[in-house]
Amino acid sequence: MPALSLDDLMLRLILYVMLPLWVACGGLDYLCHRASRIEENAGLKESIHHAAMGIQVGIPIFLGLFFEITPLIFIICLVCFFVHEWTAHHDVVVADGARKITVWEQHVHSYLISIPFYVLTLLICRNWSTFLDTITFKWGGSFGFTLREQPLGAGNYWVYYAIFMFVAAILPYTEELIRCWRFQKKMERQNQ
Repeated sequence: MPALSLDDLMLRLILYVMLPLWVACGGLDYLCHRASRIEENAGLKESIHHAAMGIQVGIPIFLGLFFEITPLIFIICLVCFFVHEWTAHHDVVVADGARKITVWEQHVHSYLISIPFYVLTLLICRNWSTFLDTITFKWGGSFGFTLREQPLGAGNYWVYYAIFMFVAAILPYTEELIRCWRFQKKMERQNQ
């Protein structure tokens, strides 16, 4: 078996460790919210934060899998990263006063906060010259979207990853959002 290049190792680390781990931690976080009966305390406001954070991380993942990394892609990734961090901070502020955040949930949060940082860092390392062009405003001609000839990952990686993301993150957080919305509506009817 031939030795893998550092670039290949970084790509495999992103695709087969970091991205699945992020989704798995999101699923564990959902279970923590469910155990704390989020709908009865922090409720819809916190659940909306969770949905927003999923979108803020999902956009760069989609772009990275299907498009060549250009300065525009880097700018979108950086903006999504910082907005995700800001949203995560406000999510904890909303939850802190409303419900008990267990040690397990805090531990899961440490992964949910750090994994996007590590993925972004690995992306920068794999695309160093493009990153330098991005931060030095050398965008001429490459400031756009260029579809990859083939999405990243072996075979149909993106299909399996999308299924995993749907089952372990999108479906549970959609259920949480609906449950919180229904509980809020129920409380509003009772208070009328």
